Amino acid sequence: VGSSICLFPFYWMVRTAVVGTDEIFQAVPTFIPQHFKFSNFSDALSSQPFGRFFVNTTIITVSNIFGVLLSSSLCAYGFTRIIWPGRDKLFGFLMTALMLPFAVVMIPHFIGWTYLGLINTYAPLIIPAFFGGGLFNIFLLRQFFMTIPKELDEAAYMDGAGHLKVYMRVILPLSKQVMIVVGLFTFLANWNDYLGPMLYISSEKKYTLMLGLTLFQGAYGSQWNYMMAAVTVVVIPSLILYLFAQ
Repeated sequence: VGSSICLFPFYWMVRTAVVGTDEIFQAVPTFIPQHFKFSNFSDALSSQPFGRFFVNTTIITVSNIFGVLLSSSLCAYGFTRIIWPGRDKLFGFLMTALMLPFAVVMIPHFIGWTYLGLINTYAPLIIPAFFGGGLFNIFLLRQFFMTIPKELDEAAYMDGAGHLKVYMRVILPLSKQVMIVVGLFTFLANWNDYLGPMLYISSEKKYTLMLGLTLFQGAYGSQWNYMMAAVTVVVIPSLILYLFAQ
């Protein structure tokens, strides 16, 4: 029953995508469409430059996945495998920042990027991924790294390995599962991100897919069938990647 309830909004999105305007606003909508209009998909994708939006979103998403996996795994390694004064206290202090919602730091972030002259570029959406990769990802990787026996590190040290080689040859090969999870979370967060691009991107040619969907909404009306058709296409990569990652 719970799964059926969760799938109902998805079904209604697809239903709206394959019907005409008259069936969307009919007094008593039918559960099964009376007339299918599959041309909504081609009309929606051709009415806006979704090919460009797809490329823009892919650039941001792939860059974030690479940056997050690299930087967060290095930070997690430093918090688990390298002993230095105040390590655990600093980690606990950093975890308190997880309680801060994005709305609290949104304005300071915007002001900072404005001073750097990087508004209306992809820099604010990509660069932070290479400087830590997010506290939650560091926490998740740290907890997993702590389950890896340190005897493996000591054996590598006996063979003359340093921290970098232990990180690349011992830790990462044993952490494929958690790296896939972090990569999947990062993909979903950036592929479906709306607030970040809306905050920093103003030029339409640099729009992401989420911003492109808003072009179907006007001041006096909305093209719901075209919007739902485009949303259905945009959701497909997330579904495929999620099923593949399972």
